[in-house]
Amino acid sequence: MAKQTTKLEQLEKIKEKIIKDDICPELRKGAKQMVFGDGNPDAEVVFVGEAPGKSEDEQGLPFVGAAGRFLDEMLNLAGLKRSDVYITNIVKYRPPNNRDPYPDEKAAFLPFLKKQLEIIKPKLVVTLGRHSMEVLLPPGLRISQSHGQPKRYKDQVYLPLFHPAAALYNNSMRQTLVDDFARIPRVLALLNARGSRAGKADSTGLAAI
Repeated sequence: MAKQTTKLEQLEKIKEKIIKDDICPELRKGAKQMVFGDGNPDAEVVFVGEAPGKSEDEQGLPFVGAAGRFLDEMLNLAGLKRSDVYITNIVKYRPPNNRDPYPDEKAAFLPFLKKQLEIIKPKLVVTLGRHSMEVLLPPGLRISQSHGQPKRYKDQVYLPLFHPAAALYNNSMRQTLVDDFARIPRVLALLNARGSRAGKADSTGLAAI
C-alpha cells in the first residue's frame, strides 16, 4: 500500500511549487525569504492576512510583529492558541516598504492559498483585512459593513475581520476587533451543532450560517 502523504507534506509541496514556478520574482528578489504559513495543519480555524511585513520577512513566520502580538492577545481572549490554528497570508513575500499587495500579486498567489485551504479543510476561515476578504468572498462586500458577520460561500464559512494592524493606528478599532474575535468560539460551536446546513444563499452565493 502506498504511503499516505500527511497534510504537512502536502503543504510543503505547495511551498516547493511556489519556488519552482518562481511566483512574483520581483517580490522574491526584494524579500529575505518566503513566509508560507504556520500552525496546526488540522486546525478548525485558518486566519488569512494580506502579506508579510518586516518582522515576518526576517523570521519567516506570519504575524510575528506588533500586529501579531495583538493577534496573539485576541486568540488568548477567544480561548485559542497559535498551536490550535493555522495562520497564513495571500501573498507569501513581503512587498517593498510594506506597501499593499498589487492585484496581480494577489492573483498570482491566490491558487496556492486556495490549495492550502483545500488541504487543511478548516471549518472557519477568518479573513484579516479587506485584501483577503476581497479575494475569497464575492465582490461588493465592504469590510466596514461585513466585519464580524459569518457567511457561507461555496461550502466554506468565512468570518471577515479588520486587520489587527488597524488597531495599532486606530485605538477605537481595538474594541471592535476584540468583540469580533470573541465570536469565533460561538461560530465554531454553531457549525459543530448544525453541520453542513446553511441558510438560503443570496444572488452572490453568500448564505447566513
